[in-house]
Amino acid sequence: MNTAFLIKYAEIAIKGKNRYLFEDALVQNITRRLKHVDGTFHVRKENGRIYVETEGEYDKEETAEALQQVFGIVGICPVLLVEDEGLDALAGQVIEHLAKEYPKRDFTFKVDARRARKNYPLTSMELNAALGEKILEAFPETKVDVHHPQVRVHVEIRPKINIYSREIPGPGGMPLGTAGKAMLLLSGGIDSPVAGYMIARRGVTVEAVYFHAPPYTSERAKQKVIDLAGKIAVYTGPVRLHIVNFTDIQLAIYEKCPHEELTIIMRRYMMRIAEHFAKENNCLGLVTGESIGQVASQTMQSLAATNEVCTMPVYRPLIAMDKQDIVSIAERIDTYETSIQPYEDCCTIFVAKHPVTKPNAEYIRRSERKLEEVIGQLMEEALTSAEMITVEAE
Repeated sequence: MNTAFLIKYAEIAIKGKNRYLFEDALVQNITRRLKHVDGTFHVRKENGRIYVETEGEYDKEETAEALQQVFGIVGICPVLLVEDEGLDALAGQVIEHLAKEYPKRDFTFKVDARRARKNYPLTSMELNAALGEKILEAFPETKVDVHHPQVRVHVEIRPKINIYSREIPGPGGMPLGTAGKAMLLLSGGIDSPVAGYMIARRGVTVEAVYFHAPPYTSERAKQKVIDLAGKIAVYTGPVRLHIVNFTDIQLAIYEKCPHEELTIIMRRYMMRIAEHFAKENNCLGLVTGESIGQVASQTMQSLAATNEVCTMPVYRPLIAMDKQDIVSIAERIDTYETSIQPYEDCCTIFVAKHPVTKPNAEYIRRSERKLEEVIGQLMEEALTSAEMITVEAE
């Protein structure tokens, strides 16, 4: 008898002939995440199941928490794997499992047996009845409830018999690395780290670009963004972060362009720079934390004006979400408290008092022509002086 975790997944199961690619990616991601957990673990596939087998001492709660940070997992079941030594031995192991898991035994239960191995001498229904009777004998304070049981006792007849009764929810989604790579525009705000988390949840590997504006933004503002990258790296794996000095470009826009158009024009140059790094690093799109109507630069007209400068797709996972929905996710993934630290990013320093909310793309292009004499050199300097660091999970 040995302890393990049975890993359940959902969408992967319907992937047809490509299913093994997603399963293999999930195994690799689980293995990578558990390297940060004390203990020895062996991750393996078996007949449509993934198991994390344990060896020696380990922290059960810490291990489960780490598995809850691996996309593609919908359920984590602490499981006993036992040899087939007959019904009496199996009943004893089930009773031992319940005694350990449930000190208070006034619960209702249902036995849910499955025979993946059809040569087992009892049918699933017979096994349910036999094990249910043994449990009632061992714990007379319990009751059977086949419709709404408080405890569902799973017994799966496989090469080794699986016994489990708890399922810890996983994050869902698809295994990281199965859907290409994207470039996230990462600021120090609440929204963009959540956008990075959500796009990664669909299997997308994330790189990031941050626009720094010294001396108008402090080194602490830069560190805040690095800290946020570390927070999402728990879920996305190490994040390659491109740090761009945007000060001179912002000053040029501030000096030469209409102030009500500052935010849109700055945003357009940010998108151009982000796309440069995205193409250079084989990304398939850009990712932003924009949500319709949240601020002036996120109206439908503003988003269209921003999109105009991009040739790559721009993905906006938060596009239809309310602010409170975004905050709830930020709290859950532990980025919220870092995001609300009072260190301004480059966007807020140069914000217009009365920004245009319905920009006309032709007017914006006309305003940008005022930058023609200087913008080429400034863009080149911003691109060549950019710093790249790899941020590991905290």
